[in-house]
Amino acid sequence: MRIGELAQASGTPIETIRFYEREGLLPAAPRTEGNYRIYTPEHAERLGFIRQCRNLDMTLDEVRVLLRFKDDPLADCGEVNSLLDAHIGHVAERIRELRGLEKELRSLRAACSSPHAAAECGILNGIDQAGAHVAAQGRRKHVRGAH
Repeated sequence: MRIGELAQASGTPIETIRFYEREGLLPAAPRTEGNYRIYTPEHAERLGFIRQCRNLDMTLDEVRVLLRFKDDPLADCGEVNSLLDAHIGHVAERIRELRGLEKELRSLRAACSSPHAAAECGILNGIDQAGAHVAAQGRRKHVRGAH
């Protein structure tokens, strides 16, 4: 199948497929005489594996490790277990950070219970005060991804 067909069948944007190829996660597809990539069912299966890893919020490096073991089915999977244990730890930390973020957002929301002039908005004033504090203390950690 061509890249557009693989993209449609897998729900993956074409640029993402090309990115995975450039990153070495997805093997380069052979090309036709007309220079079109031709993907096999194995490409689709591997792409599905990669996408599921990404759905689990794994980094590209983690995906690479898992693919290495997937490509070597006789290897001992102890490192896979360790990788997943570490990832679970990252996710747990992220959950703690997100709970703190939720608490902070709820506190801000409680600071402005009814609409009035923006100059007197408790939310805006709270963000402004926190921003001034952050500027004085240095950069604050922001929750973006698992790690």
